[in-house]
Amino acid sequence: MIFAQGKLLPDTQGKALLEGLEARLNAVWAGPPLEAETVIAAVDALGRRLERGEFDALLARFLPAGMGLGELLPLLRRESLEAKLAAELGPDPFAPRERAKTTAQVLPLGVLFHIAPGNMPGLPVYTALEGLLTGNVNLIKLPHGDKGLSLAAFRLLAEQEPRLAPYLYAFDLPSGRREELKALAELADGLVVWGGDGAIEAARTLAGPGCKLMEWGHRLSFAYVSGFENRAEELSALAAHIVDTGQRLCSSCQVIFLDCEDRGEGESFCREFLPHLERAAAKRSGPARGVASSLSGFAALLGRIVDGKTEGEALFQGRGCSVLLRPDRELELSPMEGNVLVKLLPQRELIPALRRQKGRLQTAGLICDPRRRAALTGLLARAGVSRVTRAGSMSAAFPGEAHDGEYPLRRYLRVVDVEQ
Repeated sequence: MIFAQGKLLPDTQGKALLEGLEARLNAVWAGPPLEAETVIAAVDALGRRLERGEFDALLARFLPAGMGLGELLPLLRRESLEAKLAAELGPDPFAPRERAKTTAQVLPLGVLFHIAPGNMPGLPVYTALEGLLTGNVNLIKLPHGDKGLSLAAFRLLAEQEPRLAPYLYAFDLPSGRREELKALAELADGLVVWGGDGAIEAARTLAGPGCKLMEWGHRLSFAYVSGFENRAEELSALAAHIVDTGQRLCSSCQVIFLDCEDRGEGESFCREFLPHLERAAAKRSGPARGVASSLSGFAALLGRIVDGKTEGEALFQGRGCSVLLRPDRELELSPMEGNVLVKLLPQRELIPALRRQKGRLQTAGLICDPRRRAALTGLLARAGVSRVTRAGSMSAAFPGEAHDGEYPLRRYLRVVDVEQ
């Protein structure tokens, strides 16, 4: 399916749409600009309807049982959107700026072609929303696993505010249809790509000369444990985060690093943490996720046995989850689905270990004595992380925060200098 002109269209109309799309886009720029207030009002109204449960039946068609849009909903409120604009662009960002001999005008980059992520429901809508807030026209390639959720959301948004329809196009295109993807990329002033190394490499071949490439690539996150404020509460919160996210987000905990060198301490931590993880796993929705967790953990272990890489490891197997103590100090992907890695990483080796993943670091969930939080936060920041949170809120969204250490909205604008 395709979303265009405020409605859903069958794929059979894709060729005709592409042939006439450049003229439609040019017509948008010939008209009045899209005001941020128009976007904020529409998104806030639609978000409140979501919170009231008006679309629960619709969401049930697209989301697994027990899954909602909990982390995304707060970002749709007016106060969050206004805070985002203020934090990233400052007050009155589109007002002309008088200089000695010129006036600077801030304008949308133009047409953004988003290759959207599929690791969390609703993210294709959020990347389009960032483009709308900056007044851009947005062409969105939907991820394989979207299942129609984003198409339904775009239709509802256009119904809420018809003035947004000319700024939104979405295509449920497989990555193999290179000719159509190339045609969309050729219409774009900027290409916004989310995903792993493969997705980014493929996107680079689509972006032509003069097309600004903006990458939101694969990131790794971890927890660092150096003492406690409330031991049981913090461990339970970390366990809940690991299970709730499935460790599939860039902000999900892949490795728990312990500020120690004694293997006995590491084994003791694993035994202590496993019951917390089991209790969190028992609350997950449906038996299918428990089966997926077990299969994921066993498959990863089997692969390492075959490769002869299990020396020095200790597996603590739980019901629907596991904790694996490894002897190295590398940050890496876990087996996911409630199967977490634990490694020893004393503070003096923290920066060398993390710097080996420079450019891929995102969130550090810090558990520590409150008196040491400021010093450890500074150390983690200097090592290259872009977020430091409490362990249980590693994937929480905070109004006005940066994304991977940058303010996305700034990347989606351009400046025109006019001589006075």
